[in-house]
Amino acid sequence: MSQKYASEQPAGFNNHIQKVAIVGAGGNIGKHFAEELIKTGKHTVTALTRVDSKNTLPKGVKIAQVNYDDEKSLVSALSGQQFLVITLGVFAPPDTQLKIVKAAGKAGVPYIMPNVFGYDITNEKLSEEYLYANDIKICDDIQSVGVSSYVAMCCGFWYEWSLALGRDTFGFDFKDKKVTLFDDGETAVNVSTWGNCGRALAGLLSLKEIPHDAQDASPTVSQWKNKPLYISSFRVSQRDMLDSVNRVQGTTDRDWEIVSEPSIERYQRGIEDMKKGDQTGFSRGMYTRVFFQNGDSDFESSKGLQNALIGLPDDSLDKATKRALKMMGESGWNPYA
Repeated sequence: MSQKYASEQPAGFNNHIQKVAIVGAGGNIGKHFAEELIKTGKHTVTALTRVDSKNTLPKGVKIAQVNYDDEKSLVSALSGQQFLVITLGVFAPPDTQLKIVKAAGKAGVPYIMPNVFGYDITNEKLSEEYLYANDIKICDDIQSVGVSSYVAMCCGFWYEWSLALGRDTFGFDFKDKKVTLFDDGETAVNVSTWGNCGRALAGLLSLKEIPHDAQDASPTVSQWKNKPLYISSFRVSQRDMLDSVNRVQGTTDRDWEIVSEPSIERYQRGIEDMKKGDQTGFSRGMYTRVFFQNGDSDFESSKGLQNALIGLPDDSLDKATKRALKMMGESGWNPYA
């Protein structure tokens, strides 16, 4: 498909994304997307919600109630939208996302950011081991519909949420003050905070949609059509995380029981446990896999980050650690909301 230019469009063409729909705008990551988009003052944000949803939505968000099993309701809600962001909880039915994607195609939505937030979807090593196979599939599904283009936010694991989840993720058992380091604990991976993911989306959608003309080299939304958007708050190792926890809590290594475990063995045990029906095995396998010492999950070094292109500000590791610790101490905290 040939490149389109704003200078060639009909009179009245607006070269910016104005209408954005979000599935899951009341969830952990979805609310940050909605809030940061609204802050720009450049977008009308519509939340697609179930009729029986009890989630509290950010102020300024429009509501479109839908039935995910009724394509007509989805198409109606998505008609006229220019960009769709899909965030789904871990307990959402597996076919929900594809239903939304097909409806978006019928509604003519040009761009979809699918529910594939995580590591580099172009990394064949990760996808081969099937932990990220569904991420690749939904991107292929979007393209096969033939209407929308995907933009995949490759941001690494969400830092605060992952740290707060405990021993099966980043290896921290805060209750028993025990840390399990994978190998030597020095393998650095890219991770992001919820807030910076929200700011990344707002930064992306604040760009022009397409170049003004052939000489326009400034970044545009269209340059990420069917491509990953590489962003990251931090490139950190488990050792960096422990140092941050110690700074925030006023502790030292002497306050922790620190053990090590070969990452490959931990990963394999996690997958075996998952196959036996232990869902914690999935978390252990998935998280341990990204800490393999081959650099698979350090996309900053292999691909480079696009933070600067979308105006993403620097983030603070210790502030993010403090938020994670506060999260764990909050009454009624549900990590899977």
